[in-house]
Amino acid sequence: MTERDARRRRWRVAGGVLEHHGALLLVRNRRRGGHIDWSTPGGVIDAGDRDLLSGLTREVAEETGLAVTAWEGPLYRVEAHAADLGWDLHCEVYRALAWAGSLRAADPDGIVDAVRFAPPTERDELLTVCAPWVREPLADWLRHRWGPDEARAYRYEIRGDRPDRLVVTTRSGALTGDPGVP
Repeated sequence: MTERDARRRRWRVAGGVLEHHGALLLVRNRRRGGHIDWSTPGGVIDAGDRDLLSGLTREVAEETGLAVTAWEGPLYRVEAHAADLGWDLHCEVYRALAWAGSLRAADPDGIVDAVRFAPPTERDELLTVCAPWVREPLADWLRHRWGPDEARAYRYEIRGDRPDRLVVTTRSGALTGDPGVP
């Protein structure tokens, strides 16, 4: 292992798909440098979280004000490797079956500043500005609607060291085994 590999950031992330009357819950993220994108709620699983689903439940509550009481999944997993940027990401995405609470942007990290259930036409437009490793698997699931028994895996190789000049290569397929957690 090289010194650069040892310094590589490794993130374990979870995402939540919440739908209400055909609309998908999306959060607006303010990134460093002022960039804005929309995604489903979720985030990095903290060392203090009991497990991935408790971390996802915490993230959704923090970002949206909603307390999810039942999950199904994972629906899909995403592995993204960005060697030039120095990070690896492992994400599992689950579908919320039940929740309670009032919708509000409540992110203690200050990243999420808006939240809403977006109908399909608005949803598709908002998702055009998010990263391909977020947009593509979600769009695939929205088109085909498979359950956890047909979960899929998506793998991305990201080259480049500037966010505006990244080259992203995609590989996907059926989810077989546990791809591991970086």
